[in-house]
Amino acid sequence: MVIKVFVANVAGSTAIKKKQQDVVGFLEANRIDFEERDIACNEDNRKWMRDNVPGEKKPQNGIPLPPQIFNEEQYCGDFDSFFDAKEGNEIYSFLGLAPHLGTKDISRSPLIEDSVVANSTEPAEGHEGEEQDS
Repeated sequence: MVIKVFVANVAGSTAIKKKQQDVVGFLEANRIDFEERDIACNEDNRKWMRDNVPGEKKPQNGIPLPPQIFNEEQYCGDFDSFFDAKEGNEIYSFLGLAPHLGTKDISRSPLIEDSVVANSTEPAEGHEGEEQDS
């Protein structure tokens, strides 16, 4: 799966540039593979992004601003959604990716929790202090 971040490399707004840098910087720092898709210099990218942002996520003028984030063809969200997921330690879920070991996202998986309990080296409840026969 490829994360696609739609950006405007020739953005006139400093706020848009900062949001784009925040998303790209975070993905790079966390070694999450992604592709940047420039909508300023590529009409096909701009049209694809605008056509694939869901209607309820578009602003009133109907033109979504970058950055917009997709996992392949699946819409993930805009900067505000990304920021909320990052702050809530749910970025892998937001991106539709399996969480990496060591992230807080992984602690929410019941399969992982069961596996950790089953492989625990701590004594089972009620067996503390008991000696084992050799």
